[in-house]
Amino acid sequence: MLSSSYTFIPTFFLLLSLPLLFLLGPRILPPRHVPPIISLPDELDDLSLFRKASAPEPPRPRSSLPSSKSRLGSTNPRPKIAFLFLANSPLHFSPLWQLFFNHSHTPTARLYNIYIHGDPTAQINPPGGVFADRFVPAKRTSRSSPTLISAARRLLATALLDDPANAFFALLSQHCIPLHSFQFVYNTLFDPSSIQLAQLGQFQYPSFIEILSNESTLWDRYNARGRNVMLPEVPFDKFRVGSQFFILTRRHARVVLRDRRLWRKFRLPCLKVESCYPEEHYFPTLLSMEDPNGCTHYTLTRVNWTDSSNGHPHTYRPPEVSPELIYRLRESNLTYSYLFARKFSPDCLQPLLDIADDVRPKQEALGSFFCRDEKDAVGVTTWDEGLEEAIEKMPTTENPKQVQLSRPVLEEQY
Repeated sequence: MLSSSYTFIPTFFLLLSLPLLFLLGPRILPPRHVPPIISLPDELDDLSLFRKASAPEPPRPRSSLPSSKSRLGSTNPRPKIAFLFLANSPLHFSPLWQLFFNHSHTPTARLYNIYIHGDPTAQINPPGGVFADRFVPAKRTSRSSPTLISAARRLLATALLDDPANAFFALLSQHCIPLHSFQFVYNTLFDPSSIQLAQLGQFQYPSFIEILSNESTLWDRYNARGRNVMLPEVPFDKFRVGSQFFILTRRHARVVLRDRRLWRKFRLPCLKVESCYPEEHYFPTLLSMEDPNGCTHYTLTRVNWTDSSNGHPHTYRPPEVSPELIYRLRESNLTYSYLFARKFSPDCLQPLLDIADDVRPKQEALGSFFCRDEKDAVGVTTWDEGLEEAIEKMPTTENPKQVQLSRPVLEEQY
């Protein structure tokens, strides 16, 4: 009888301690990162937005102007760049970007729009200036989860709906900085020599997105959700990786928003969090499968991975900031110079502002093909002249007169 009571007492205290372990365990043990799952209401909300943004756009006469003015956009039909900021912390470099957008001899305000997706769980104060009233309805984001894909798609959808003149969509983070003037960036993206002749005599600009197929970690990342879970939609030989920061054309932004098939796989939670980077795979895989020849397969955002840590690239600190650093970051073995760079710590702002004038040539060397008048031109005075000159230099057996030189509808062109 006595021995049975001795057995009962430890068992009783063990059972009594179990609720305490559940209550106090999360406070005592180190937390394990569990990527959030996208809720059904959020998924349905996004689906409604994406359907609106990817719906067929009505054709517009060449000379017509957009008929409405939205909260974020304007009524100017000239092609624009939509700058999409994906942020989960304050926009510390907003003064540098303010300088980028304003420091120009041309009225650049009519050539761009800004959109910011700020994580609602982070304290991000609106920086004002060109960023005033530019925040879009946002949802929580987290690493190692498809929420970053959803946030990027949300930015693309908002920009597509907001202004039909948005032709390029540049995805950036709060840690990105510009490496050139706005005019240089604009002229680079709208360089007529980069257009591609497509079917029916139309022409198209490429999207600048990194697409790689031979990375050593690709197999582990492919099976991050479980072995062969991606099948049949995404076979391994179609699985790609690339920088999450890209510049898409309007037609490719619509491709991204129309997709449902691949998204059903990429939205699944990962079992191996350490190999889970959905945002680095979804966009390269989708566009590689849909239109590989319409993409450059490289990015225009420079990143230093030489001493990466826990999936993060090298972060530049104030002692590293110098004109020589900016010159090195611009250098590229590809067709174009890098336009943006990351990752910079917030305390780099003042050193970068101090050297801004030193690294900005008085007249950047790339010719302007989209000029308002002759005083803004560098070699070519009109959009059609620059386009016609570029097409004449293209090797083709087609009759040049069969190629449409007049400015077509934006969705066909971009």
